[in-house]
Amino acid sequence: MPLPNTEKVYSISEITGLIKATLESSFGSVWVEGEISNYKLASSGHRYFTLKDESAALRCAMWRGMGRSVGFEPQDGMRVRALGSLSLYAPRGDYQLIATELIEVGIGPLEIAFQKLKEKLHKEGLFDEARKRPLPAFPSTVGVVTSPTGA
Repeated sequence: MPLPNTEKVYSISEITGLIKATLESSFGSVWVEGEISNYKLASSGHRYFTLKDESAALRCAMWRGMGRSVGFEPQDGMRVRALGSLSLYAPRGDYQLIATELIEVGIGPLEIAFQKLKEKLHKEGLFDEARKRPLPAFPSTVGVVTSPTGA
């Protein structure tokens, strides 16, 4: 099959660099508000997490120096406001917020919904000790659930 006749063919690195430059120059510092999920404090001191709302998610990174000024320990389910700048992490082609400040706002709506569901199931008795069955000392069957494309 012949190649299409185009003026310019970009490498992945070139197009990613152009997107990064456009993204970073189009936005200054921005405040975003959302619920923390997948929070991780790395051994380097950097903090990685996702901020999400009902219909979207934004990956975030907070470098060690900025994280020292956070007056609370972030946790999954917390609703926060984050100040930062948008950037693009070229190796994955993902855009992210590089956070410089975090302010705790409260508990996020997704966490509240999760807690309500948990309470409902508890009231139905699904967490009762009497429902639990002991694990066998030597299982006769072991199942592994995975994905050919999963991490």
